Amino acid sequence: MASVTPKSMRIAYFDCYSGISGDMILGALVDLGVDLKKIREGLKTLGLSKGYEIKSQIVKRGLISGVKVDVAVKPVRRPHSRNFKDIKTLISDSELSPKVKKSAVEIFKRIAKAEAKVHHTSMDKVHFHEVGAVDSIVDIVGGVLGMELLDVQRVISSPLNVGEGFVECAHGTLPVPAPATLRLLEGIPCFSTGIKKELVTPTGAGMIGFFAEKFSNLPRMKVLKSGYGAGDHVVEKSPNMLRVILGEIAGEGETNSMTMVETNIDDMNPEFYEHVMDLLFKSGAVDVTFTPVIMKKNRPAVTLSVMTPAEKKEQIAEVLLTETSTFGVRCYEVNRITLDREIQTVKTSYGPVKVKVGSLDGNVLKISPEYEDCKKIARREKLPIKKFYDDVRELAEQQIGR
Repeated sequence: MASVTPKSMRIAYFDCYSGISGDMILGALVDLGVDLKKIREGLKTLGLSKGYEIKSQIVKRGLISGVKVDVAVKPVRRPHSRNFKDIKTLISDSELSPKVKKSAVEIFKRIAKAEAKVHHTSMDKVHFHEVGAVDSIVDIVGGVLGMELLDVQRVISSPLNVGEGFVECAHGTLPVPAPATLRLLEGIPCFSTGIKKELVTPTGAGMIGFFAEKFSNLPRMKVLKSGYGAGDHVVEKSPNMLRVILGEIAGEGETNSMTMVETNIDDMNPEFYEHVMDLLFKSGAVDVTFTPVIMKKNRPAVTLSVMTPAEKKEQIAEVLLTETSTFGVRCYEVNRITLDREIQTVKTSYGPVKVKVGSLDGNVLKISPEYEDCKKIARREKLPIKKFYDDVRELAEQQIGR
């Protein structure tokens, strides 16, 4: 089989054992080696009218040292506020890269949407007060720029320690997590260790919700370095630091922690299974299988098994409980080892066909033509699909990696 050059991919793992905030992200990135001068230079192109200064220092939280980044905003007599449209224009008119602009705007959009839902208003009417706006702009744009400078292609995060208790803000006393933060955390696994502090801020929740492709345990990767970003609070139970681990994945198979959700069904109309399967995939299922089994009293039944990321477990369970005749489901963790996969295109005399290529340690082990592409061309050209499928696979083996 063909071989290919191993493709290394930079991955950042956010270990949020003590929460996450915008300044903690900046601090961890600087500790990882991002040049703060380059972040300052990028931020200058925003043309913020209000003066500010970014400072960094090495601090200790418990036994761990990390970087604390502070944004000092100069006070003005008549502070004004900015809405999402103002901030979007500010970012769009800067000299930052298109990728940084797009990502920063999307994060602010997430935060504005959350605030609008909490206050039952529109995004345009959500205002970021001047001091808070400058602070948030620096944290978000600086953080996005720092990720680009690190050349990170993938981000995975641990579940978030949100803290508990109450927090004082401009709107009065609010429970932790604050309502807007809680909106931003929808779909993200969270927990609390009993620390009576706000450990996850709206900025932190908005940024990690945008960056992270999944929330799970530390993936298999070659560790390159780690950085620690300090938070404002000093807590007794654990060092108040965000740890970001920079690593590399080089074309080898990856081990993923998944959740299996299962149930046995012996009294449902079989015609319903197609509908249930469609809903399960739309709800985040990675794989759905039906296995014939014999239950008590020799009843024939079906075991419906759904593999899904842990954060989608509740949605999958809800589909099974509402769309099937089952009274309960069982859940357990499984490890899935996968080949490094990518989609490539093979040129045929009938047109392009996508193929799935599976590699391990840089060596192509599997080439599988996309069935839907083959079916479409086979029907159009009145070809036997098996022969056309085999021909595409042979062409792919000749064209890929030779």
